[in-house]
Amino acid sequence: MICPDIQNMKNLFVGLCALLMAALLASNTSAQPESGARSDLEESIRSLEDQERMAVLAGDTATLERLWAGTMIVNNPQSSISADRDVVLTLVRKGLIRYSSFERTIEAIRFDGDIAIVMGSEEVVPVGDAPHAGQTVHRRFTNIWKMKETTWVMIGRHANVIPPK
Repeated sequence: MICPDIQNMKNLFVGLCALLMAALLASNTSAQPESGARSDLEESIRSLEDQERMAVLAGDTATLERLWAGTMIVNNPQSSISADRDVVLTLVRKGLIRYSSFERTIEAIRFDGDIAIVMGSEEVVPVGDAPHAGQTVHRRFTNIWKMKETTWVMIGRHANVIPPK
């Protein structure tokens, strides 16, 4: 026969464990969007990635101003840092970022709260005064998007050229 005090302690322990598990499950569920919501978020980011790619290809600075945060920072393929959106827009306007072809393959998208991190590969063919003009350039990229109020904006980017083998 179990002493009533020991039985009460066992019941209390089991109850506390159940509450702890419920709290952990609730916090984990609220931290990650449901699979349907995650799919919708991922589709939104994929669409924005394509809009951004097409705007770069077209030299559409108005669209780029909308998609890129003013404080966006870029570790660019020329191994330097572009400190904000205006620096990059100036490069687009001067024709130093200009392509006849721009393809992007998204390999991973990860969400962390109001941040989306996109990684993959790109293939560009620069033209005019752009570095590597006339060559097909392969590179790796990381784009970082942040939800600002009700819209996503790119806040950071890293792109590096993959040297030919």
